Amino acid sequence: MAATVTHDLIMKTLEGVNDPELGGNVVELGMIRDVTIDDGVVEVGLALTIAECPLRSQIEGDTKRRVLSVPGVEDVVIRTTAMTKKQRSELMSVARQKARDNAEPTQVSSTTRVIAIASGKGGVGKSSMSVNVAVGLANLGFKVGLLDADIWGFSIPRMMGATGRLEADAETKLIEPTTAHGVKVVSTGLIVESEETALMWRGLMLSKALEQFLKQVNWGELDYLILDMPPGTGDVQMALTRMLPQAEMVVVTTPQSAAQRVAIRVADMARRSHMPVIGVVENMSGEVFGSGGGTELAEELGVPFIGSIPLDHSIVSGGDTGVPAITDSSSQAGAALREAVDQIAILIPPADLETCTGRIAKLIADLEAGAA
Repeated sequence: MAATVTHDLIMKTLEGVNDPELGGNVVELGMIRDVTIDDGVVEVGLALTIAECPLRSQIEGDTKRRVLSVPGVEDVVIRTTAMTKKQRSELMSVARQKARDNAEPTQVSSTTRVIAIASGKGGVGKSSMSVNVAVGLANLGFKVGLLDADIWGFSIPRMMGATGRLEADAETKLIEPTTAHGVKVVSTGLIVESEETALMWRGLMLSKALEQFLKQVNWGELDYLILDMPPGTGDVQMALTRMLPQAEMVVVTTPQSAAQRVAIRVADMARRSHMPVIGVVENMSGEVFGSGGGTELAEELGVPFIGSIPLDHSIVSGGDTGVPAITDSSSQAGAALREAVDQIAILIPPADLETCTGRIAKLIADLEAGAA
């Protein structure tokens, strides 16, 4: 039975689309002017402060991905217009009120693109993908953070070659990330006594640890924050969708059908939480495990296939020595990883450094003066 797409469901989903500069979602800011639904095709009327806003493509892309994540939606049409004087005035009033009410934000900027690297089960190379995506984006010149959200099963410090300890700044009281390969890194593995220490924390403590990493770490200005998610669909995943509503997911699977069936569960969790799945990566492709499963999963989910990463010794050795395979210019896996990272940067481009502020500043001043 086909899922029923309703106006309320679409509007709820659109609450996950943020205007990166104004710090609110497009629904509460009054940027969604209308929504029509016709036999699986959803048309969204989107009003921006000015039509030539540099963030237009990002907001339109986020809107389309969010709505496409709703079961039963087959296509999305975005109709973008410029706001009237009255609409801009109302928007700025809401934005100012939200800024006053938003007393407990995270340290992750609203302009940061958050990518959760996830899998339905362990052992598919999710952490190695997280590490290589983070380093690959940093090598493209972006400012990147990597959060090891796999609180129990932390492996990021070893795979990144990160040995520094996490300490708080005496003045700001914020935790300072350690840096490896040009990436800011935070992990419980940089807090515990040794790599062999077992963390016996239950659900609430896991959520609190993630909250601390988002609210009490000095992430600074980032283009991308990569989250190495724990496998499955548990407490950390649910806490993430609450604290970082702008997050989007990349699903990692191996070629076998058994792995696909498990991976599809984490994609279902993402969509139930209104988190877009931006694509699928097939890991460990080749003679041993076969190939093609990632493509099949992407087709089933209706999302892009980002790339196929071969089973290669350079990934194993790189994870053990803290030198990610993407830095190896001679390996087949390194080349495949770089292609995958390029595709991710295309699918989720960083926020334009030139925001709308300068362009609407005069308009706002004129509005308040009654001259617009």
